[in-house]
Amino acid sequence: MYPSTLTQLSRANPFNSPLFSLKEIEEPKQSLCTNGQSRNLAAAAIADSEDVSCEFGSTKYYALCGFGGILSCGLTHTAIVPLDLVKCRIQVDPDKYKGIGKGFALTLKEDGARGLAKGWAPTFIGYSMQGLCKFGFYEMFKIFYSDLLGEENTYLWRTSLYLAASASAEFFADIALAPMEACKVRIQTQPGYANNLRQCAPKMYAEEGVWAFYKGVVPLWMRQIPYTMMKFACFERTVELLYKHVVPKPRADCTKSEQLVVTFTAGYIAGVFCAIVSHPADSVVSVLNKESGSTATQVLKKLGPRGVWKGLVARIIMIGTLTALQWFIYDSVKVYFRLPRPPPPEMPESLKKKLGLTE
Repeated sequence: MYPSTLTQLSRANPFNSPLFSLKEIEEPKQSLCTNGQSRNLAAAAIADSEDVSCEFGSTKYYALCGFGGILSCGLTHTAIVPLDLVKCRIQVDPDKYKGIGKGFALTLKEDGARGLAKGWAPTFIGYSMQGLCKFGFYEMFKIFYSDLLGEENTYLWRTSLYLAASASAEFFADIALAPMEACKVRIQTQPGYANNLRQCAPKMYAEEGVWAFYKGVVPLWMRQIPYTMMKFACFERTVELLYKHVVPKPRADCTKSEQLVVTFTAGYIAGVFCAIVSHPADSVVSVLNKESGSTATQVLKKLGPRGVWKGLVARIIMIGTLTALQWFIYDSVKVYFRLPRPPPPEMPESLKKKLGLTE
């Protein structure tokens, strides 16, 4: 069997997208190439049953997934700027901001209602860029690693596949996010430093150079990579379990609205776990971007074991809601643009035969 044929066969596995189940197509054996172009079998199977606008794994598919990521991350993070501002202030000055309620009250007293919107511009720009890379690259790495593993191993190691693909995507997403995240935290946690992005970015560059925008990228990786790994892997497996044990009918029989409800529920469950695993690093990032000249190790020693968990309740509320809305928006974009949305995974027939599960 030629290498090109092996590559095509590996693409026929159910986890080019983690929510795809292999379908048997009754047709004579034929070449996997048509008119000189390779044919993606997974996309072909979906196209036979759904009205899709593009081929699964195509350039258009990746581009629209990236656009969905821009909307899901940019809009949701901007919408919760007030809560994020209070959370950051609790982390960097816990003696003054002793809780969510007092944090909001003090912010309103000192800065007025407009003060709660501080940092909205770097938040929108930064997280839009992060969403583009996070969701777009996740889809790409998922297919790439699936090709390397092959059909059966992809199914058996699907959780590891989700973890690897999401970690790889987030590595690049955080490089895109870091400059705007640094500006956002500086605006929100240092009263009087700068009122907006136009004032903050030039001032930071003049004081510390380019390093000011990237000194937080390592702790950002520490925070965001575990968060994203949990976000994608927990979501994918939760969707799988919900359709298997909770939803009373197959996904194919659910309406698009019902499917989006499942998406939102799975997203919120994933968000709670995301908040917990990423919170200590989030505390370090907030303090690090506030204090010039500090290192992540120094900040970690200063906060101590208990200090890194300050603001966890606010973060759970924020990230749970945020993650649920992000998955809802992302899946809605796929529905709107009629992108391939395969159903939950099923064991490949070849693996069933090996395990003696079929006659």
